[in-house]
Amino acid sequence: MQPDTLNDLRGKLLTGPALGAVAEIFGLLADPTRVRILDALSHGERCVGDLAAVVVISESAMSHQLRLLRTARLVRVRRDGRQAFYALDDHHVIGLLRDARKHAEEPTPKRQGTR
Repeated sequence: MQPDTLNDLRGKLLTGPALGAVAEIFGLLADPTRVRILDALSHGERCVGDLAAVVVISESAMSHQLRLLRTARLVRVRRDGRQAFYALDDHHVIGLLRDARKHAEEPTPKRQGTR
């Protein structure tokens, strides 16, 4: 590649705070429990107790996981009295989860030269 082409490419890459934020999101998504929480929320808003029952973890563990997801703006909370209801924060989160699922469920292509 020519130096100008490499410089153009460097200018298009994530840097600074955006790079850190994207890496943080993928780090959060590296945990199967958090992925299950997001998957459950992709079907609609749920209270902490219901999420804990579906994912099969304690309510305190669920609250901890939801706090991490909320800090990264992957979920949002709505309070109704003493109960907290969580939902996916926006369409970007839904798309991220949908695209990752599609990719994971794609059959692995057979490579030439392998048996």
